[in-house]
Amino acid sequence: MSARPPRPQAAGRGLRLLWGSPLPPMRSGIADYAAELLPHLAQHADVRVLTPPSWDGGDTFAGLPMVAPDPGAEGLQSGPTPLLHLGNNPYHLWIAGYLRRHGGLVVLHDTVLHHLLVEEAAAEGEWERFAAELAGAYGPAGAALAEGRRWGMHGPRDPFLFPARSVLLQRARGVIVHSRQALAEVRRDCPGLPVRQVPLALGALPAGDRQAWRARLGAGDAELVLAHLGFLTPAKGLDVILEAMLALRELAVPARLVVVGEGSERAALEGAVRAAGLGEVIRFWGFASEAELGGILAAADLGLVPRFPTAGETSAAALRFLAAGVPVAVAGYRQFLELPVNAAFRLPPGQAGAVELVRLAAGLAGEGERLAQARATARAAWERGGHPPPQAAQSLAQALGELIGELA
Repeated sequence: MSARPPRPQAAGRGLRLLWGSPLPPMRSGIADYAAELLPHLAQHADVRVLTPPSWDGGDTFAGLPMVAPDPGAEGLQSGPTPLLHLGNNPYHLWIAGYLRRHGGLVVLHDTVLHHLLVEEAAAEGEWERFAAELAGAYGPAGAALAEGRRWGMHGPRDPFLFPARSVLLQRARGVIVHSRQALAEVRRDCPGLPVRQVPLALGALPAGDRQAWRARLGAGDAELVLAHLGFLTPAKGLDVILEAMLALRELAVPARLVVVGEGSERAALEGAVRAAGLGEVIRFWGFASEAELGGILAAADLGLVPRFPTAGETSAAALRFLAAGVPVAVAGYRQFLELPVNAAFRLPPGQAGAVELVRLAAGLAGEGERLAQARATARAAWERGGHPPPQAAQSLAQALGELIGELA
């Protein structure tokens, strides 16, 4: 029998939290987020950190004590409130399991949890539970979809049409989200569940020397440097970016692209770049250290985040560009529309975005003043949005206090 969900603790400086998320050195955006936010959150709350599977980083993280994931039901009743971070990849399987057993408050980083449920069913052999849960959320259509997923028959858009967020959120006592879009979706799918919106914490990296890094990347003074950050997956819009680079070459617009990150699409993309003869102006960097990423951002003129479709996440890549004072081109839909238009230029979602990206890049290449204004607007948007970790930690602590007060 599962333990009863822990009773939330008092708000304010008496707030006691049991933080559960991926942690570095795992190459996960949420792990990076944890490293940036936890030292500041500890100024507002007594925080302990759940030990991830196969953790070998010692008995503390960021100066905070580590706790085994299953201390037992008795300890949970009087202990700190679990604060569990859910994303849609396998790094969160153990967190989903903890939520199922013990409940808690959830920080929902992705509003589409379908992928996580599939990974969970495959890892645990719980396909019948998966079918029952999708049937509960979507009726006969959900049951049919689950049967197809079990036997490998599904379409690429299925997870986005059947996000299944309510399956796990029904185990939560309250939810934190990072966008108005996510707030509306949780309220629609989980009526009555307490939910609050706070800014996503993301710090500015130490800036590298712009001229030195542009030289290292092979960029001339007149060239527009474009950058893409993150895992290389089909949904990231890399085909749109490649098509735009081909057109910019034909139009003789001086531009080069740096692709930072790893992923399943890298080999295919490198082959496509070679076949198109773009090897001299597109560089694949791979995983970047903090110092390298700071240098690449300093050299960049325009960030690229044409992701479509989206799992509902607030884009850490887009915020990373803004924090560095780099304007960004984003797919113009859903939560991306919450970013300021003068710093986050809108592209039509999907393949149609290539034309607008060409138009935007060509315009910026010839308008230094517009680019300078966009850089200033980008940095200001990050600051005013409450994303610096000290501000974000204060907002999170306040929201948790409100949730816990509502649930007490």
